[in-house]
Amino acid sequence: MKFISWNVNGLRACMKKDFDQTFRDLDADFFCIQESKLSEGQIEYCPEGWTEYWNYAEKKGYSGTAIWAKEPAFSVTYGIGVEEHDHEGRVITLEYENFYLVTVYTPNSQDGLKRLDYRMTWEDAFRAYLLKLDASKPVIVCGDLNVAHAEIDLKNPKTNRKNAGFTDEERAKFTELLAAGFTDTFRYLHPDTVEYSWWSYRFHAREKNAGWRIDYFLTSERIKEKIGQAVIHQEIFGSDHCPVELEISI
Repeated sequence: MKFISWNVNGLRACMKKDFDQTFRDLDADFFCIQESKLSEGQIEYCPEGWTEYWNYAEKKGYSGTAIWAKEPAFSVTYGIGVEEHDHEGRVITLEYENFYLVTVYTPNSQDGLKRLDYRMTWEDAFRAYLLKLDASKPVIVCGDLNVAHAEIDLKNPKTNRKNAGFTDEERAKFTELLAAGFTDTFRYLHPDTVEYSWWSYRFHAREKNAGWRIDYFLTSERIKEKIGQAVIHQEIFGSDHCPVELEISI
């Protein structure tokens, strides 16, 4: 099976930058997006043969996630079942016979780390949610996790150490998630490869490849041997992020 995840940074804007062509060219079984920035009814996009799932933020033009699936899910859950965290449209979970698929748009700690304390609370609640799923069947998690885990995962680690996305606290929570029984699929297959999935729109960052790897596919550790391919599609534009891909036999 082939899975795609992409932070589109506004689906309406991305639609004007060949989203539909990219969707078709990547030819996945599941296509997940984050940061749709939509409210219900603002856009209609569901190619024939796909089932669509949307989770919208209550705040207009903010956050939001979606999944298109070739096979309808047994069940779908929106959010993580914690009232504090379920107003921003950040999580969709699809259940299938052999696995759960979770797409997530992790809260950004923001400039000045204004939201770091909230982020830490979120991390603990989200990890607990994944572990509850994992106790039932294997989990595939994808999305913009808003953290570069190791120094290899961003161009300028020294100057960013106290910035959102590369704080010691955020990196430690990611380490804790992996230690709880999850595998970073790209790093598992490519331990020494330097590739990024997000570049600032400022300072010609993408031209200079001054980026961060903050978009991931994670799997339950017990199915890591089934991972066939993990790809970062740096050649695809349309957002400040690029799509990431997982192929897995499950």
